[in-house]
Amino acid sequence: MSVSSHDVEKRPKDAQSVSTADDDDKVLQEIGYVPSFRREFSNLATISFAFSIMGLCSSIATTFNTPLLLGGPSSVTWCWILGASMCFTLGSSIAEIVSAFPTCGGLYTASAQLCPPRHRARVGWVVGWLNILGQIAGLSSTEFGLANMIWAAVVVAKDGEYTYTQGQVVGLFAGLLIFHGILNCLATRYLAHLTKTFVFVNLGTTAIIIIVLLAMTPRSEMHPASYVFGSAGIINQTGGWNDGIAFLFGLLSVQWTMTDYDATAHISEEVKRAAYAAPSAIFIAVVGTGIIGWLLNIVVVLCSGPLENLPGPSGSAFLEILATRIGKPGALFIWAFVCLTAFFVCQTALQACSRTVYAFSRDHGLPDRGYFGQVSKITMTPLRAIWFTTLWSIVPGLLDLASPIAANAIFALTAMALDLSYIIPIFLRRFYRNHPEVDFKPGPFYMGDGLLGWSANVICIVWTLFVCVIFSLPTVLPVTPENMNYASVITAGVVILSGLWYMLGAHRHYHGPTSNVPKYADTTTPESEKKEVA
Repeated sequence: MSVSSHDVEKRPKDAQSVSTADDDDKVLQEIGYVPSFRREFSNLATISFAFSIMGLCSSIATTFNTPLLLGGPSSVTWCWILGASMCFTLGSSIAEIVSAFPTCGGLYTASAQLCPPRHRARVGWVVGWLNILGQIAGLSSTEFGLANMIWAAVVVAKDGEYTYTQGQVVGLFAGLLIFHGILNCLATRYLAHLTKTFVFVNLGTTAIIIIVLLAMTPRSEMHPASYVFGSAGIINQTGGWNDGIAFLFGLLSVQWTMTDYDATAHISEEVKRAAYAAPSAIFIAVVGTGIIGWLLNIVVVLCSGPLENLPGPSGSAFLEILATRIGKPGALFIWAFVCLTAFFVCQTALQACSRTVYAFSRDHGLPDRGYFGQVSKITMTPLRAIWFTTLWSIVPGLLDLASPIAANAIFALTAMALDLSYIIPIFLRRFYRNHPEVDFKPGPFYMGDGLLGWSANVICIVWTLFVCVIFSLPTVLPVTPENMNYASVITAGVVILSGLWYMLGAHRHYHGPTSNVPKYADTTTPESEKKEVA
């Protein structure tokens, strides 16, 4: 019997909500998992979550020094739109997979489902560790950036006559992380209500910065178009790299900002109509961040003033530009909201990473006998995984006290580790598309097997491999132990060490993402691996 739209409208809202939740849970069980969380994230909260994980104005403010001081103003503007366009293909490809596999394991779970059973454990193991490494490094680096942003504001407030120590930065960093850990212990309902406000603060702050800078900068002091977009704006300050490489270093800002796309996937078991809402939120956030971020970069460069005055006493070129154009009180007022958006990035990043840890532990990917793969009966959130993520994210910051080089190397690998974990399932989806043991069932968000889908997948894979080369280069020449870029070494080291760990012992307890639905419990473990375990 069919149900008319009129009958649906007459249903009580609670009944419609239950029906939607039942449909979501049915999809999850078809993938092979029993629902563990409460679905409290609405469409607005999910979109806000996706926008917040990228940060927009706070992420641009944190990374603005890199393109401006290495490649020059033109590098800031053109590398942003170039990187954002490529990130659009990656975000679309990820959204397609998330729509088909709306689980808290995200692309970690999907990658194992997109290859033949005999490869699932190995693929899941590598992708899981890369993803967790990238997320923890990303959370730690963002929190560290927030601590530096707050101290930079103090320097500006004191007219440059205050010097903060590295110990103060690390102390504030650790305190902020612990506070975020406490906030993430709230029940999903409260997290959803809190997250709804993030997008308005984020976009509102960005709009205010654009309007105020344009209004407060005299026309005569704005840079010409040739400086913002042309060859006059290519100013190589790398100490030895040619202009082309110096220009491409501008990609470091956009790639660091527009990453962690799959964060929305990790909360998909807490999202209503997840197969629709999660990928749509990723798509909307990628497009919005790309376009609005480009406009913000153009305006900040246009109003930046003499390059030789930057980054100024605070060490933040973005803040110095605000202070020059708006005045110290106005700049600090706006900067408080920029810091608030960075605070939201850390809040959402911790929530997403803890769900990945929960999923990986549930599948026995951690040597904890599933200890961190448990959900609290009180809050219905993975409290153990939350504190695992919080405490491990503090470690890179503490390293800064002993070796800033080591800490910066861990921070730098964020985009490389995450993006590599993304392109593996995208590659597998195409490589094994006709394999008899791989059954990819597209979700509602699907680009198809035609030119559009293939183009997006191939472009994002090639682009990611290209930018990983850029991520691996030291940004300043000549190379010294202090400015050497160790990101690629650490990322490769993690892959190699995790692979050795798997071969030497982890294969005995880890067999890839494993269903926890009783009647499906053994279907994801290949017979060959069952015999090995026996």
